[in-house]
Amino acid sequence: MEQIQSSKKPFYKSLTGQILIAMILGAILGVIIHNSVAVETAQEFSNKIKILATIFIRLVQMIISPLVFTTLVVGIAKLGDIKAVGRIGGKALGWFFTASFISLLIGMFYVNILKPGVGLNLSNVDVASVTDVTAKTQNLSFNNFIEHIVPKSIFEAMATNEILQIVVFSIFFGLAAASMGEAAKPIVKAMDKISHIVLKMVNFVMNFAPIGVFGAIAGVFAVRDFNELAITYFKFFGSFLIGISTLWLILISVGYFFLGKQMKELLKRIVGPLIIAFGTTSSEAVFPKLTEELENFGVKDKIVSFMLPLGYSFNLDGSMMYMTFAGIFIAQAYGIHLDLATQFTMLFVLMLTSKGIAGVPRASLVVVAATCGMFDIPVEGIALILPIDHFCDMFRSATNVLGNALATSVVGKWEEE
Repeated sequence: MEQIQSSKKPFYKSLTGQILIAMILGAILGVIIHNSVAVETAQEFSNKIKILATIFIRLVQMIISPLVFTTLVVGIAKLGDIKAVGRIGGKALGWFFTASFISLLIGMFYVNILKPGVGLNLSNVDVASVTDVTAKTQNLSFNNFIEHIVPKSIFEAMATNEILQIVVFSIFFGLAAASMGEAAKPIVKAMDKISHIVLKMVNFVMNFAPIGVFGAIAGVFAVRDFNELAITYFKFFGSFLIGISTLWLILISVGYFFLGKQMKELLKRIVGPLIIAFGTTSSEAVFPKLTEELENFGVKDKIVSFMLPLGYSFNLDGSMMYMTFAGIFIAQAYGIHLDLATQFTMLFVLMLTSKGIAGVPRASLVVVAATCGMFDIPVEGIALILPIDHFCDMFRSATNVLGNALATSVVGKWEEE
């Protein structure tokens, strides 16, 4: 009923409308600040106004751990047995790895066809700016990834919002609860109530979304000369947009193939989460809202609560497309030739090392930097894409949300059939 009532509001009073207005106002304020004050003052303003976005994202992060844990445990307990979990999990992972492979392939295809890195001027690259990213690559390896999957402590995993680790613990807990039958029902019922309380909190937190988006956009435009960036990085950003648009076209086409006319309804449902992810560059920020919208769309809560946490660790389509694109772009900029076999090896390395790091700040850049190091591509080449990365991240984050909404809806339909 709440969704029906909200749809009757004037557009400017809806959450989606308010977020769009906040984006426009934030961009206008940022441009005014950038053009009217000294660089140091603009940087100080940017640091302070971004606190609004930080507060919003922290409010969302505050409820992610309890939401993932309670909904996933309840979902698995409702599925009832290991066979059902294995069946849905198999479908989910099959979808995730296929989508990841296609996304990586699209990035690889366009960077080879359009060659945005060829002939780039490297004289003005700020190498010092990459230390924040490269410092995180030393702990990124296949062995560390495998170790990272299993939590040492569920409390530590929850405290740091390690979604993949919470998923692993929740699966074991949920299966144990399901195997106990009636004896575990009071616990499952209590967790079900807690999950609904947390979802109610989502409605309160989402009221801060326009403020968070306003702060994020104003902060970026205050310190970035958009015209200068557009000219300098026109080829890179334009090529990236062609790639991400192709990925959207494929995802939506696949959605129509599996969901038919329902795909239009799904897109209407997720417009709000897509815009929030786009404005805040955080797909994590819309996890609770996306959960609510997918359940309103008609996907069973047990499927949503099982699929979304897995998707946030294994199904980051926008980020995957960007990783091959950015990695090979850096090689092109330094004049390093990568044959097709090497590029496919890089693709499969990225397929594995990118899983489960959704909570790492600038996760895509960290993975790209680590992968460049493995293939003797200068890691400092990350500095080439840092100035434009925020704008690319807006599109990556929105694409990740679309991919997970689609995967959850399709698997939900398969299970009904």
